[in-house]
Amino acid sequence: MERGSVTTPFGRRAMTLGMLARQIAAGDTPPKQSVDKWKLFRMICEAKSEIGVSDRSLAVLNALLSFYPNAELSSESGLVVFPSNTQLSLRTHGMAGTTLRRHLACLVEAGLIVRRDSPNGKRYARKSRNGAIGEAFGFDLAPLLARAEEFRAAAAKLAAEQQHLRLVRERLSLCRRDITKLLELSLEINPDADCQAFESEFQQLIAGLPRKAPIGFFEALLHKLAKLRDDLTNRLEILLNSQKTATNDHQNGWHKQNSDPDSKFESEPGLGKDQGICLADDPCQTDRATASSHPHHQRHHKDPPLALNSSIASAEPIECSRRQIPLPAVLQACPQIADYGPSGRVANWRDLMTAAIVVRTMLDVSADAYEDACSVLGYENAATVMACILERADQINSPGGYLRDLTRRARQRAFSLAPMIGALSHARRPSAPIAR
Repeated sequence: MERGSVTTPFGRRAMTLGMLARQIAAGDTPPKQSVDKWKLFRMICEAKSEIGVSDRSLAVLNALLSFYPNAELSSESGLVVFPSNTQLSLRTHGMAGTTLRRHLACLVEAGLIVRRDSPNGKRYARKSRNGAIGEAFGFDLAPLLARAEEFRAAAAKLAAEQQHLRLVRERLSLCRRDITKLLELSLEINPDADCQAFESEFQQLIAGLPRKAPIGFFEALLHKLAKLRDDLTNRLEILLNSQKTATNDHQNGWHKQNSDPDSKFESEPGLGKDQGICLADDPCQTDRATASSHPHHQRHHKDPPLALNSSIASAEPIECSRRQIPLPAVLQACPQIADYGPSGRVANWRDLMTAAIVVRTMLDVSADAYEDACSVLGYENAATVMACILERADQINSPGGYLRDLTRRARQRAFSLAPMIGALSHARRPSAPIAR
């Protein structure tokens, strides 16, 4: 197509420096460059905020591209389309003429198209004798081809920013959830003034959180919430360490030997028939076995055994407070408790007690009920009971009430852990016979 590099508008429209600059830039397109018009259009749609066009203007551009006969824009085949306003209105789903002209002007202003006006302002093309288009007047699509790399870079930049914003919002949601759960746990364990201050600060940070805001706003908020979450985690870790220290002190209080060689009573009375078994991994049992083998610690066989309801027996620790079941047997019967331990595993009794605190909170068991169970059963046995309750959580309507009932029965010496663990182990065997 033979034409000059610059053309002026028809009628009263004045020539501007911006129009001149856009026409010169469109004339610098390499002659062999080509690009898929619909891929280019999608990139323009993605970068419309950077380009400065609306969705209605893009609908008009889509209609103009539909009049281009080839799938790829190329300067070798000509880039001018010349549809009438009537045809453009049909392909823009009946857009009014005044609206159509306004959006065409927006496309020109944004530098996406260039007007190639004829002497009389009409849009048409002259064809040669062989039917090829020799010269056309209408809308030149050359700026799209010249700015293809610019549109691609703008679309990639916006996609990266949106991805970053999406990740920040996801982390913000996770941080808010973590703080909410940690606050609930902290209020349940130790609702002091510091905990109330954490809750007030959290409410102030999330108050009036907008749905749409610059990325910098969400990044700053995420930094503050992450710091609050770390402070809450450190506070709970301190409380957990204090509980572990109290647990160790409580356990060390049971490991006492009777230094009186004339004592008629054992350091720890034996378990009854209906109160479970004492296993070999119990350190208390090892101490008793060593003491019984020493001649100075032999018991006088002529003394009758203590009655369970006697005043001396009631002053002794409850038998269930000693560790009754070895840890491997507990984990084999109750494997779900391992998911709540530190790092998702339970390697020792301390990990089991930590996991039991988490499970207690999850099952809405009150702190009073669990502390009562620990005082009666012992910390390790109470953690074992929580593991058993977790295994049957779908069958227990009120885990807290169930734990209180077991504690009451243990206080009356009518509860043993061994049958409970045995039933769970038997239920997990794949070859267990079906009761008829």
